[in-house]
Amino acid sequence: MTGRIETTFAQAKSANRGTLGVFITAGDPDAATTLALLDALVDAGVDFIELGMPFSDPMADGPAIQAASLRALKGGMTLAGTLAIAAEFRQRHPDMPLILMGYYNPIYIYGNDRFIKGALAAGVDGLIIVDLPPEEDGELCLPAKAAGLRFVRLVTPTSDDQRLPTILAEASGFVYYVSVLGITGTKSAAATSISDAYKHIREKTDLPIVAGFGIRTPAQAAEAASLTDGAVVGSAVVDIIASNIGDTPANGVNQDIVQKVATFVGELATAIRK
Repeated sequence: MTGRIETTFAQAKSANRGTLGVFITAGDPDAATTLALLDALVDAGVDFIELGMPFSDPMADGPAIQAASLRALKGGMTLAGTLAIAAEFRQRHPDMPLILMGYYNPIYIYGNDRFIKGALAAGVDGLIIVDLPPEEDGELCLPAKAAGLRFVRLVTPTSDDQRLPTILAEASGFVYYVSVLGITGTKSAAATSISDAYKHIREKTDLPIVAGFGIRTPAQAAEAASLTDGAVVGSAVVDIIASNIGDTPANGVNQDIVQKVATFVGELATAIRK
């Protein structure tokens, strides 16, 4: 089955380049600015977007994304609100892959079936659920895949040959290589470790493999995307948002944040395409 994710990676491969994915948190700093940021990411040249579902205890994330989740929750963002943002985004951007990333607790509270139906209706392409291991595939992974959503798996530097087949058995869309040990945004990834990991994972799967968790600059993004099938940048973008939060304008959109994020992401996209 071919969808937006598969088409995007195929197009990048035919152009002999890696892809760029960018993560932002839904509702950070507010819903209107999130929508404007999503539009700006498309215009800046991203290949796919990861939209974070705010959660009060994002244990895989560093201080930047933890703070983003708390800002969003304090502002009233909910899982239903995140799906509403996704739906509005999809109306404006029919071809851009959109992946929801987050933790299982809010989905469990919302209801698995309700969530899957809502995600499909909103035009979501895939899910990255950080804390739901393969042993629990029956909870969400299998029904989500049966409904048509891709289920992206995380592979870490500690995922050995014994564990990899289990992780990859039900993976779809792409594989997300966590390029550093630890939480997001606190370390930088080494090129040699990314290259070695890519070759190792490639032996086990035909899915595209992207690297994230330790990529903060255009040069790092370009290097990671040249060694794998793509690079994901999250904390560096979220830091720009956090550093430019001011009084909310009358129309609800913080254009200063939007413009600065767009400039930075444009630099990431240009570096990868070179």
